[in-house]
Amino acid sequence: MSKVPQGYFFSKTHEWARVVGELVEIGITDHAQSMLGDIVYLELPEPGSQLEAGQQFGVVESVKTLSDLMAPISGEVVEVNQALADAPEQVNADPYEAAWFVRIRPSALQNELAELLDSAAYEALAAADEH
Repeated sequence: MSKVPQGYFFSKTHEWARVVGELVEIGITDHAQSMLGDIVYLELPEPGSQLEAGQQFGVVESVKTLSDLMAPISGEVVEVNQALADAPEQVNADPYEAAWFVRIRPSALQNELAELLDSAAYEALAAADEH
């Protein structure tokens, strides 16, 4: 069973969002990284890019497949996790802490958070996905 931490919000497409002060960090879930297998490359947006909730913002490449990254929250990218460019395998090792993909300044945070899943709801979704 994949780990699902408290205090995060989850999309049905297996991305997470975590509010950190005035910003939101975005990454993929432990369930997603385990389904993808060894991650070898990430294509992430540049700072200044605008993300729209539900729209593609990047690509994750694993030894198995390419998978689109879908934004759980809308906003402006203010920082990209450059450490992942040289070590994308960090996503497999620590998907919730070290391997955040982008930090954004959200544009409609409260409305969009209400559309996401809490930890318990995401855990149920991931468990159903594993069967």
